[in-house]
Amino acid sequence: MSGARDLAYLCRELKAPSLLAGIERLATRAREEVWSHEDFLAACLEREVSSRQSHGGEARIASARFPARKSLEDFDFEHQRSVRKDVVAHLGALDFIEAKSNAVFLGPPGTGKSHLSIALGIRACLAGHRVAFATVSYTHLDVYKRQIMSSTDRE
Repeated sequence: MSGARDLAYLCRELKAPSLLAGIERLATRAREEVWSHEDFLAACLEREVSSRQSHGGEARIASARFPARKSLEDFDFEHQRSVRKDVVAHLGALDFIEAKSNAVFLGPPGTGKSHLSIALGIRACLAGHRVAFATVSYTHLDVYKRQIMSSTDRE
């Protein structure tokens, strides 16, 4: 086997398509710039890890089934003045996920609940978290509220 065929085979076996696509360019650059073996290996692995992180985030976004693509940066705080920018920025840091807490947005239609939920969910996907997106209709909230009220009345 030749060196190029060996590398192609090994990349396929390791399921490293990004590395396979770029290894010739990396090898040429490494020879021209006289990289050490460690530097070349690190560049190869960085390329593959970066690709996997990128594709993993996109796969998590697809599996979350968001109805649209939104971001926190696109939210119009001027239109919805009741939403505090500092609170949204704090939620955007995703600390609530690490704390195993929830973020719940309640309010009438058109207040940005879905936009903010989607944006936080996408940010979480890109940060490596699995997300399941769902909306709750007001009829479900009303049923839930009645269940809570009836259970507290019995106590």
